[in-house]
Amino acid sequence: MVGMLHLLWGWWLDLFRSDKDLKAENLALRQQLIVLRRAAPRRLRFGRLDRMMFVWLFRQRPEILRAIRILRPETIVRWHRQGYRAIWRWKSHAVGRPKIDRALIALIRRMTRDNFLWGAPRIHGELLKLGFDVAQATVAKYMKNVRRTGGDSQTWRTFLRNHADGIASVDLFTVPTITFETLYAFLILRHRRREIVSITATGSPTADWLAQQMREAFPWDTAPAILIRDNDKKFGTAFKRRLHSMGIRDRPTAYRSPWQNGYVERAIGTVRRECLDHLIVVNERQLRRTLSSFADYYNNCRTHRALAKDAPTHRPVERRGAASKQQILGGLHHRYGRMA
Repeated sequence: MVGMLHLLWGWWLDLFRSDKDLKAENLALRQQLIVLRRAAPRRLRFGRLDRMMFVWLFRQRPEILRAIRILRPETIVRWHRQGYRAIWRWKSHAVGRPKIDRALIALIRRMTRDNFLWGAPRIHGELLKLGFDVAQATVAKYMKNVRRTGGDSQTWRTFLRNHADGIASVDLFTVPTITFETLYAFLILRHRRREIVSITATGSPTADWLAQQMREAFPWDTAPAILIRDNDKKFGTAFKRRLHSMGIRDRPTAYRSPWQNGYVERAIGTVRRECLDHLIVVNERQLRRTLSSFADYYNNCRTHRALAKDAPTHRPVERRGAASKQQILGGLHHRYGRMA
């Protein structure tokens, strides 16, 4: 910057000098340039102000190219074109598409992850309904490289939620007795209200016995449309034949994938944590009676987070009367109500 000011000051002083003095000084400067070029490096470095000065002189007087010795004429022309492109790049940026907010970008990517069936037009339509003024091409741009959680098909959780009204789950779990014998408890659960339809026990769960439990649990036209179970060998030919005769579609889960039957697995965990882990089972008869009592408490009294703190069998709100309690399983649990 100091050199540029010095140059402008010298140019202003030259306006008041004679032609002979200017010609003599011009000759001396040319000679100095010849001397400097002998010792100067092959490639000189020019700052931005230097380039701007040469470009400005070129635009005012193109004939100065004949007098320049420290760089080639095509270099100045190239600098001029670079400046021209930079100006138009700046103008195009100023009037182009505005940048969108980071929160909007995050929303586009979240919509992409949550909805594997949606493309750019669908997400763009949702954004317009939310009051975002954004182009569809911009939405498509930020949808790229987003990993979708759903893949190419719906998840098991989505499938279960969409068909909850017509789905039931079954599973077997073991219960040790006081004499170290093993009993098998069989639980049937409806998904719609997480209701335990049936829970009983036996010492030898054959396919015929399991089929009989299904017939007793769903009389007449109350059978679900779909039954989810694991691949236990106890669900043999007789059991599958019974499902077919009742019009139930058999849907076994994948091998070693208990999470695909998560509702009934969670119900079994509740039975263990809130009942069986606190008792010693004497025999099959006692186990059946205990499971029946807990199932009645589970369906009619116990509140569930998945049901907005309601019971599977709707439990009305009581607002009048004094609060009282009723023992369940000898005081292991209690049911609270109001008495008029």
